[in-house]
Amino acid sequence: MKKLTRRSFLHGAGGAAMALPWLNQLHAAPPDGDAGPTAPAPIRLAFYYVPISFVRTAFFPDADETEYRLTPTLKPLAAMKHKTNLITGLDRIIQSGTDVHAQCGSCFLTSAAPYEVKGSAYPLSRTLDHVIADHIGDRTPFRTLELSCNRHKDNKESIYFDNISWYNTGHVAPSFRDPRKVYRRLFGTQELKAYRDITDIVLEDARAFRQELGMEDRQKFAEYFDSVRAVEKGIDRIEQKKSLIAQVEMIEPDDVSLPRREYIRLMGDLMIIALQNNLTRVATLMVGPERWDTPTMYEGVFDKPKNHHQLSHQQGKDDVRRDLEKIDHFHVEQFAYMVQKMDAIKEGHRSLLDNTVFTMGAGLGDGKTHQYDKLPIVTAGSGAGRFETGRLIKCTDGTPLANLWLSYAHLFGMEIDRFADSTGPLKELGV
Repeated sequence: MKKLTRRSFLHGAGGAAMALPWLNQLHAAPPDGDAGPTAPAPIRLAFYYVPISFVRTAFFPDADETEYRLTPTLKPLAAMKHKTNLITGLDRIIQSGTDVHAQCGSCFLTSAAPYEVKGSAYPLSRTLDHVIADHIGDRTPFRTLELSCNRHKDNKESIYFDNISWYNTGHVAPSFRDPRKVYRRLFGTQELKAYRDITDIVLEDARAFRQELGMEDRQKFAEYFDSVRAVEKGIDRIEQKKSLIAQVEMIEPDDVSLPRREYIRLMGDLMIIALQNNLTRVATLMVGPERWDTPTMYEGVFDKPKNHHQLSHQQGKDDVRRDLEKIDHFHVEQFAYMVQKMDAIKEGHRSLLDNTVFTMGAGLGDGKTHQYDKLPIVTAGSGAGRFETGRLIKCTDGTPLANLWLSYAHLFGMEIDRFADSTGPLKELGV
C-alpha cells in the first residue's frame, strides 16, 4: 500500500489547523529494498498533581509488604494495575523560611537542595517539565502544556500555592484553568463557532486521505475525531449553562462550571489530545491548589462543599478521616480515567500510555503532619518499554524524589549526572 506522509495529508487538508494522531500507515516500514528504520511513536511525559497529599493508612501498603497490592485509595487503578507502579520511600528536604504547603507544591518538580538557590526563600529553580522541554520541545508546536483545575476566584494565597510548573526561580509558567482557552490554544482558533466546526472542516477535506488508509488506521482516525468532538461537547455544556442563566432575570455568577468530576476529566481529555497528536510531549495537570481554605464541591461524593485542607488536620476523627479517604479515592478515580483513556489509544503495537510516563503524586508525605518524606507516588506507562511496570518499588528511606526525575531526564536522552538534589537515577525502575 502506498506510504502516506504527514506533509501529503496537510497539503490536502485545506490548511485547517488540526494536528494528526499517530497512524500506523504514516509510520509504516519502508518497502523491500528501501533503506531506513520504522519511525517510532514519540515518548511523552505528564504529571497529575494532588494537593494536601493522601491519608497514608489508606494509600500505602503495610511496611512489610513486598507485592504490589492495591490499597483502598488505589482501588480505581485495578484495571490498569499491570501498567502502573507504586513507589514508596521518596523524600524531599524542606527548606525553612517558607510555608510548607507553598513549598511542597511549587518545588515538587524541582526539589533543589536547601539553600542552593540564592536570593529566594524557596528551593525553586527551573522545573523538570521545562528542563526536558529544553531538550525535546522544538519538535512540537507547544513546548509544554500547563493545566490547573483550580476554579476559585478569591486569590487567597500566593502563586507558590497554585503552580507546579516554573520557568525559573520567581518566574511561574502560568496554567490554563478554562477548558475553552485550552482548546483555543491547542487548535489556534478564537471564535466559538470556528472551533466547534473545525473537525467537520478537517474531515471534509480529508476524505481522500481516509480512503487510502488501512482498516485499522481508519478506525483510529475515527476514534481520534470522536475524542475531539467529545471535548467540544463538554465545552458546549459550559456555554449552554451560561446561555440558560442569561435568560433568567438575575446577575450571572462569576463562574459557571461543570461538576468537578467532569471539569477534571475535560481538562484531562484536552491534555490527552495534546499528547496524542504531538502538539506537545510534556504536560502538567494540577488538580487543585495547596491550602486554599476555600470549600470545594465534590459532586457525587458529598452533598455540600468540603474544605480539604482543614479536614487534613483533623484525621484523628474517624468521620473526618473517612471524608478525606473519599476525596483521595475521588482524585485517584480521575487519574485512573485518564490512564485508561490513554491506554485505549493505540500507536502501533503499543498504546499512548505505553509511550508515556504519567505520574500521580503529591508534595506532602502527610497532610496532617506536613512531613516531606515517604511521598505518595504512582507512575503509569513504561516510556516505550524502558520502565518495568506492575510493581511495588520500595526505595531506601531518604531516597530523593529528584532521583525519579533524573531517571525521567535520562529516558528522554538527556546526558546529565544530576538534577536538583538527586544522588543518582532510580535504578529500581529498570532503566
